Amino acid sequence: MTHAAEPPPGRPKAASALAEGSEPRAAGSVGASEPPPGRPKAASAPWGGSEPRAAGSVGAPYIGRFAPSPTGPLHAGSLVAALASWLDARAHGGRWLLRIEDVDTPRCVPGADRLIVQQLARCGLVPDAPPLWQSSRAAAYQTALEQLIDSGLAYPCACSRQDIAQAQAAAGITRQRGRELPYPGTCRPERGGLHGRAARAWRMHTGRFEQKWLAAPVHQARAAINDEASGAIHWHDRRLGAQQQQLSREVGDFVLKRADGLWAYQLAVVVDDAAQGITDVVRGQDLADNTPRQIALQTALGLPTPRYLHTPLVLGADGEKLSKQNGAQALDLSDPARALRAAARHLQLDADASDGSVGALLTRWTAQWQARLTA
Repeated sequence: MTHAAEPPPGRPKAASALAEGSEPRAAGSVGASEPPPGRPKAASAPWGGSEPRAAGSVGAPYIGRFAPSPTGPLHAGSLVAALASWLDARAHGGRWLLRIEDVDTPRCVPGADRLIVQQLARCGLVPDAPPLWQSSRAAAYQTALEQLIDSGLAYPCACSRQDIAQAQAAAGITRQRGRELPYPGTCRPERGGLHGRAARAWRMHTGRFEQKWLAAPVHQARAAINDEASGAIHWHDRRLGAQQQQLSREVGDFVLKRADGLWAYQLAVVVDDAAQGITDVVRGQDLADNTPRQIALQTALGLPTPRYLHTPLVLGADGEKLSKQNGAQALDLSDPARALRAAARHLQLDADASDGSVGALLTRWTAQWQARLTA
C-alpha cells in the first residue's frame, strides 16, 4: 500500500468504516422503503435526458436532499433550491431528506437551523426523516480522511493563503474572479513535504488521484466520468449537460481539513451523501464547480456517485448570486403560497394557478415536474 508522508504525532489509527460502527452503505440503502401511499411512482427518465443513474446507484430507490448551512434564515434563492430538490424527489416517487451543514461553526447563527426547519414546514416541504446535523459527524469524516491518507491521497500542508498567493504570483498566475487560486503543491510529499513547518491543514493529492484512478484501467461503471487521455473528470448534469474539469490544473490539491481544525465542505458532503444513501443531488448552479472534487472523493473512497441537477440561480441587484452579502432578505412567509409561487416561476413552472393553497400548488407542480422527466 502506498503511504503519504508520516502524519503529525497523535493522528488516530485508521478505522475500517466511514460511519461509526458500520460499513459504508451503498446509495439507496438507508431507509430505502416504498414511497408512502399517494405519491407518484418513479419516472423512467431524468429531467433533460435519459442517461442512466451514476455509478453505484443503478436501480436504487430515489433519495434526494436539501442541505442548507444555518448561517441565517432561508431567502428567495435557497427556497428555489429547496423546492426543486423536493419536487424532483416527489416526481420520482422518492424520499426527501434534510441535512443541516453546520461544520463551518464560525459562520453558523444560533437558532438558524431550527428556523430553517420551521420555514420549510410553512412551505409544505417536510423531510421524510429527522434532519442530520453535520456537527455530529466528525468521527465519520476522520475515518474518511484516514482512508485517504493510507491510500497516499491526502497529505498535511503548512501553507497559509498568503504563501499560496505568493507562490502563484511568482509563477505568473493571478486569481480569477470568483475562484480560489489553485494550490501549487508546495507541501506535496514528493516535494519535501512540510519542510520542517507545522502542519496547518490536510489536502487531497489530485495529481496522485489522476495517476492512480484516471490513468489506469477503470471499472465500466466509472468510465463515464474518467478521461484517460487528459486526466479530466467528465460527468453529466441533468440541466447543464456534459461537463468536465481537470482537478490538478484547474483546482489543485483542495482542502479536506482546514487549518482551524474544521472539516472542509467537500469531504463532509461526500461522506454524508453516501451515509444517507443519496442517489440524486439537486442544488444551485453555483455548486456545479464542486462536483468534480466530490466525484474524485467518491471514487477514491469507493462510494457511489449520485446524479446531479444544478438549478438556475436567483441573482441579486449586482448580478451575483443572491446572498446576505448582496442584500438577500429572509423569506416573508406571512403568505407561504406567494413565496412558493416566486420560486416556482424561477423554475419555469406554472405559478398562476387559481387555487392558492400550499398543498394544491405543490401537487400541481409535482405533476408538471414529473411531465418534464418523461418529455
